[in-house]
Amino acid sequence: MTTIAILGQGNMGKGLAGRLADGFALNLGARNPQAGQLGYADAVAGADIVVLALPYDAALEAIKSLNLAGKTVVDMTNPVTADFSGLTLGHTTSAAEQLQLAAPGARVVKAFNTIFAGLFSAPRSATAEVPVFIAGNDEAAVVAVTELARAAGFAVETTGALDAARLLEPVGMLNIRLGYGLGQGTSIAPTWLRVAA
Repeated sequence: MTTIAILGQGNMGKGLAGRLADGFALNLGARNPQAGQLGYADAVAGADIVVLALPYDAALEAIKSLNLAGKTVVDMTNPVTADFSGLTLGHTTSAAEQLQLAAPGARVVKAFNTIFAGLFSAPRSATAEVPVFIAGNDEAAVVAVTELARAAGFAVETTGALDAARLLEPVGMLNIRLGYGLGQGTSIAPTWLRVAA
């Protein structure tokens, strides 16, 4: 059975864990672990896939101290400003690329950054066509995260190499602006339609 380490036990981490609980062994990692949780290093040890369900700055700090060589690392982050009004990175780099630079032995894959945590508690039938946009440089890692996203009850749109995160993170920011800034709530998600000619 594939072991997934989920670092961060906020709404995103708990939501994804809930969707994956039946089909995977889960190591729930927390900076200050409580009952049923592990420290980050213990959660990562033995895990096949590591999910960074953390704010970007915390993810960058954590990834520098962990042995992630050869591991598939899922970056769910958006590098938002403190007031959520915009991104701190963009156009020439991305959070995902900075995380890859910080852990060069890891196989970083961007995914889930356009999904609000509330969608994890929706019925699977409601999210079956909601895409998780995926970007990564390592083909095997992209395949593994594609399977993970589908197991979590979502559709998948692969977007190419990791530098595609420069496009995906602004999409995540747009979703945040629509959801919070313009009052559309957190039951929304961007999608990708194919229209018949």
